Order: sequence, then C-alpha cells, then structure tokens
Amino acid sequence: MPSGLNHSLSKNIVITDFMGTGKTSVGRAVADRLGHEFVDMDLVIEARAGKPIARIFAEDGEPEFRRMESGLCEELSAREGLVIATGGGALVNPANRARMMASGIVVCLTCSVDEILRRVDGNADRPLLAVADRRTQIERLLETRRQAYTAVPWQIDTTALAIEEVTDHMIRLADVITLPVRHPEGQYDIHIGNGMLKHIGGAMRAIGIAESSRVAIVSNTVVAPLCAGQVEASLRSAGCAPFVCSILDGEQHKTLATVASLYDQFLAGGLDRSGTVLVLGGGVTGDITGLAAATFMRGVRFVQAPTTLLAMVDASVGGKTGIDLPQGKNLVGAFKQPALVLIDPTVLATLPADEFRSGMAEMIKHGVIGDVALFAELESGRGDEEARRQKDWGECIARALQVKIAVVEQDPFEQGHRAVLNLGHTVGHALEKLSGFSLRHGEAVSMGMVAAARIAVELGRADASLVDRIEAILSAWGLPVRCPPFGADAVMVAMTHDKKKQGRGLRWVLPCAIGQVEVITDVPLQVVRSVLCSLGARSEA
Repeated sequence: MPSGLNHSLSKNIVITDFMGTGKTSVGRAVADRLGHEFVDMDLVIEARAGKPIARIFAEDGEPEFRRMESGLCEELSAREGLVIATGGGALVNPANRARMMASGIVVCLTCSVDEILRRVDGNADRPLLAVADRRTQIERLLETRRQAYTAVPWQIDTTALAIEEVTDHMIRLADVITLPVRHPEGQYDIHIGNGMLKHIGGAMRAIGIAESSRVAIVSNTVVAPLCAGQVEASLRSAGCAPFVCSILDGEQHKTLATVASLYDQFLAGGLDRSGTVLVLGGGVTGDITGLAAATFMRGVRFVQAPTTLLAMVDASVGGKTGIDLPQGKNLVGAFKQPALVLIDPTVLATLPADEFRSGMAEMIKHGVIGDVALFAELESGRGDEEARRQKDWGECIARALQVKIAVVEQDPFEQGHRAVLNLGHTVGHALEKLSGFSLRHGEAVSMGMVAAARIAVELGRADASLVDRIEAILSAWGLPVRCPPFGADAVMVAMTHDKKKQGRGLRWVLPCAIGQVEVITDVPLQVVRSVLCSLGARSEA
C-alpha cells in the first residue's frame, strides 16, 4: 500500500482564531467527540508560569509570553492525536504555523467584529484589549494578523453557528487527506475531503491568491448548475472576485474553438495575469481549461476542482492539458501544473452511473500499475449503485492518486517512466476515435487494459490468470471488456495517430502482474491483430 495518508486518528487537530471566536469551547467538544486529548495552550502556559496571562504580559512582557508560546508549539507538534487550541497570536509566527500545519490539520475560526465584542464583553482577562476603545483595537489586531490567518486554508465563520455546528464542521475537516505533489517549478497540494468545495475560497487565499483577485470559474452546462453556486459563494466570502465562464460538455467540444471562446470570456470578465483560472468539472473540461490557462497572457494561475471520479483520480493531477484534432486525441496541448487541487468526493453522488464507471476504470488501472492492495479492495467490492453511494471514496481516491503522484514526480514531462500511466490507452484512444467519441474514456481504457493483458500473455510476459482477474474486476464494476465490431485494421490505423507513438512503432504498456507493468515497443502486428479480433474486432481478412 502506498504510504503517506495522514489519518485523523494520528494527526493533530489545531484550532486557531482571534479571541472570542470559540476555539476553547469547540476544541473541548471536538476532543470529546473523537476521544482525543484536549490541550489549551494558554492554560498550559499559565500553569507553567504560575500566573495568568495578564500577569505574564504585565510582569514579564509580551516577548517572554511569545517565547513560551513558541516552545509549546514545538513541543506539541511533536506529539500525535491531540486537539489543540492555540492562543490568538500563536500562529502569527510563521515558524509556529509551519510546525503546527506539519503536525496535522489547522483550522482558523473567524467571527464578525460585533460578535467578538459581544463575546468578550465583561471579560477583563484580555491583556491586548486593556484599552478604552475595544472595537478599534480588535479591528487593528485583526488587520495585523490578517496575513497569518489567511495562510490557514481551512476557515470556519462561527458568527451565526452554535458550538455543535462548528464541531461538526471541524470533524469533517479532520478527515481531510493532503497529498503534496513536487514538480520542477515547485510543489502543490491535493486536498481530499467531503465538503471541500465550501472551503475552496480559504484554500485559495492560503496559497497566496490576493483579496479582490479575479477568479474565472470555468465549468460546463451540466456541472455549473450543481456546483458553481457554492464555489462562487466561498470565493466571495474569502474576498475574491469570481465570475463564471461556461463551455459545452463532451469530448466533441475539446477543440481550439472552445479554447478561443474561453479567451473571450476571460477578457470580458477582466481576468489579467494576476488572476486565477479555476476549473470545476471533469477531465474534458480540465484539459480544455488547463490549455487556456497555460496560454492566456502567456500563463495564469490554475486551480483544479474535479467533479468526476475520472478527473479526481487521473486528469486533474500531473499538469497535462490538451485538445483533440480530427486525426486523434490530445494532439495539441501543454504542461500546466495546477497551483492547488481540491477534491470533494460528495459531488460523486450527483454523477451519473455511466460516468462513475468510467472513472473506476482509471482507479482500477492505478491498482494494476502500482497498488496491489487497492486492486484487491476494489476486486472484493460491489459495483452496484447502492454500494457506490454507501462507500466513502476519499481514501481510495487518495491511494489511486499516490500511484500517479509517484510516477509524475519521477517523470513530470512524460519523457519515459510516465508512460506506464498509459496502460490501456493505446487501444483505448483508437476505440474512442472510431466511435466518434460516443465511447466514454474509461470504457475505452477498460477494453484497452484487457487488450494489453492479453498481449502480455501472448508474448509470455504474464500468466493467463492475470487476464481473468482484470476482466473480472472490470466486469464487476460494469465496464466493457469486449470491443465494438470495428475492423481490426481500422483500430490499428487509428493507433498510429496516437501521440504515444514513438518513432515508427507504438509504445505499449503491458501488465506483467498486479502492481507490475512494463513498457515495450516491439509487439508484432499479427499479435495485436489477433488480440483485437479475440475481443470482438472484425478480422476483415
């Protein structure tokens, strides 16, 4: 099993906020619900100093208090399974913030100034509010700390929420899985968790997107009515200036004309080089939008919020963008690394069954490539609609992504090893093209994986039982394992236009065993033709 998933049982849950926003009450409630130890940093410091914080400030000075605070941050960040309430200024220090964020998930509670004043009214144990004009002091402190607070991606506005409601939000955030992806220009994070779309504004501000920055939300006519509203609201709440751009849904619209239409919408919405393009949709929408973001004004920041399973486990990660030409898929494109990827598995509930199955093909593919345990888990699962809706898909998505991340970090520009991710695509892309793209990508990849497995057996590189296992798991999840009755020669001609062609030969990814694949270029044409015919292609001989 790939390692690195940061499970909520072991990671710390750190709550930071300005005074009066509720971190102590919420922290205790979260700890009680999860059965974790609760640590209030201010109380620990008071116990160690033997006096209240107001006296520490008065007698020893604020610098001494901050020194004690930093030492406690270092100490607690080395532990696991804690719910920690920090002091309001503890994470203003970048080193403290980095330590706490490395130890688990950090959530910043926010609140309106009026509500803060109401909550701290009559509380004299607030050394920083020992002034005549508390409102002005609160506003000044909030402005001073704004940059530190916005550096925390997960924000909950507690102004109108009861403690129980804030606690529910906190516990959902505690299950977020974060996977870093390193590439030649830097690094970005993939955040996976239920309800992520509601937090997208805070997450984008945390990576440096400025207040009032223009954000182009690109979606299609299917997804936009379902998801665009909450994304736009989250961005506005975070101080961004979003506007929605729309493109048509479907592979047939993956064209230069669609990219050009996005340029027009970007200009109409006032997007400039300081802005951000956020894609909200599936793999086709992501490919088109990524190319537009890579080329508009020579490149603008790009964020992915995939809404299909296929995009979540494959298309949204790795930086590949592209559009189709009449001769084949993805023949025009660019590498454009996202600045951030947010995956909200709850949106899968709105996904049609056929689209979900299409994504399952890519998830199964990643199991075949590099995760024996993931393959086995999917192998023992049920592919019916009820099972799909009952399962929490976050961890499976994360595990499938870890396979891809390991590959793309090693080969970010598809110069060699990254080819293993094309398992099933050599035949699959040809079948998509011949179907006029009526076949879904995952359906075509499913058939392509079976073809690759059979070729591996024919060449003596795999045991025949491998074909049985791959066909069985694909069938169990409702995916096709036989080709449409296209002519075998027509399929082979279509394959010659694939961008994965290398020199005069095709590059084949063949499974040798579950978790082990190899790339070869010397598959005899008669073997390819024979396998295609065995899967239902017409011989035409």
